[in-house]
Amino acid sequence: MKKFILAVGLLSIAGTALAAGKSCDELKSEVDAKIKAKGASTYSLDVVAKGSSTDGKVVGTCDAGKNELVYKRG
Repeated sequence: MKKFILAVGLLSIAGTALAAGKSCDELKSEVDAKIKAKGASTYSLDVVAKGSSTDGKVVGTCDAGKNELVYKRG
């Protein structure tokens, strides 16, 4: 049982590390496809430095958490 719990924990950590290491271009294209699939047509997706002030909604992080992907309507 201990080995099972350890394996689940390690897989969880590995999955988080891989998701955080996604490139900004890859993340932007994935989010763009999801937004278009929902029927949105006028919006922008911008990559900004993490922590910078923006007037949009942060929808993801990329480049190992160094940058954020910001969604803005209109």
